[in-house]
Amino acid sequence: MENWRSILEGQLQNFPPELSVEDAAEIYSNAPLNDLMFVAMERRRTQVPGKLVTYMIDRNINYTNVCTINCHFCSFYRTPGHKESYTQNVDQISERIVELERLGGCRILMQGGVNPSLPIEWYTELLEELSKRHPGISLDCFSPIEIEGIAEVSGLSTIEVLSRFRDSGLHGLPGGGAEMLVDSVRHGISPRKGSAENWLRVMSEAQSLGLITSATNVFGFGESHSERVEHMARIRSLQGEAALSGNPGFTSFVSWPVMLENNAFGKIGLRRNSSGLGASAVEYLRHVAVSRIFLHNVDHIQASWPTMGLEVAQIALSGGADDIGSTMMEENVVSASGTKKTMASVAELKETILQSGFVPALRDSEYNILEVTEVELNPLQV
Repeated sequence: MENWRSILEGQLQNFPPELSVEDAAEIYSNAPLNDLMFVAMERRRTQVPGKLVTYMIDRNINYTNVCTINCHFCSFYRTPGHKESYTQNVDQISERIVELERLGGCRILMQGGVNPSLPIEWYTELLEELSKRHPGISLDCFSPIEIEGIAEVSGLSTIEVLSRFRDSGLHGLPGGGAEMLVDSVRHGISPRKGSAENWLRVMSEAQSLGLITSATNVFGFGESHSERVEHMARIRSLQGEAALSGNPGFTSFVSWPVMLENNAFGKIGLRRNSSGLGASAVEYLRHVAVSRIFLHNVDHIQASWPTMGLEVAQIALSGGADDIGSTMMEENVVSASGTKKTMASVAELKETILQSGFVPALRDSEYNILEVTEVELNPLQV
């Protein structure tokens, strides 16, 4: 019997064993895609029963593009003093939230760069003012890397920064800046971003304060399948620690391949899938399926339509994903790397879900269901 086959069959048991990194890398590399997606879908049925696939109405707000980290794959950032650098004020940000409220949205994801000119008071006053003006909007803001930068500028610890932000109205911490939580890869693509341990520590601190967090993964930097699974293992381990401590863990896991068109990799003539960089649609679907099987303690796996397109995201819904993400009214980071479509209407997301044989369900950032689309499904559908 082939090794990948025995591993997948073991995962179909009523109480499947926790996958090791080695076994997950084996099925990642060698299991046929159909078999991999089938097992991932069975795990999805157990972990997230029913036919609902969730989506969200939210907005990404990049409040500043000033950053000193200089990630090789990022086309969005500008160095301090650059003629194209910007930092938005509270009125500009509030105006964008008003547009979101008109569409029935309930969350903003606000992230920027590590901007050394902004004192901690700038952030706390911003959060307080936005909370007053928009009490119905969840403020999920500032990645762990930004929290580290703010702590360094302010002379505070990261947990002190997080505590002040929570008291000022912060609802959650986005999972940005994780990329690959494997230092041998991480240091090659973002040498100034800090260790994987730092990202995990800040997330753990946020969870200890009751903040809502999500986990992300950017892959396709030439790393091995084992290294990709090692990233997932760090997420799974922290999720287990959160559960033991009684803290809210990661709500979800979302991954996507690095976009190469306009960043430093692209500028030196490397194209997607050349020299091991980037990832094809098939490889992305393998990654989603493995993440569903491996991350037994993370309930929600999100399909990344902004990077892969709605068609591939739709296929991912039959391979382990149970969420198709959000409308993303505004997006600047991924689009700066060459992606053309970074916004989708509610109608588009619903139609994508329906065509997959699932029922669209509007959610909030904590995966509470707000509205379910009434639809009659064929009994033979998934």
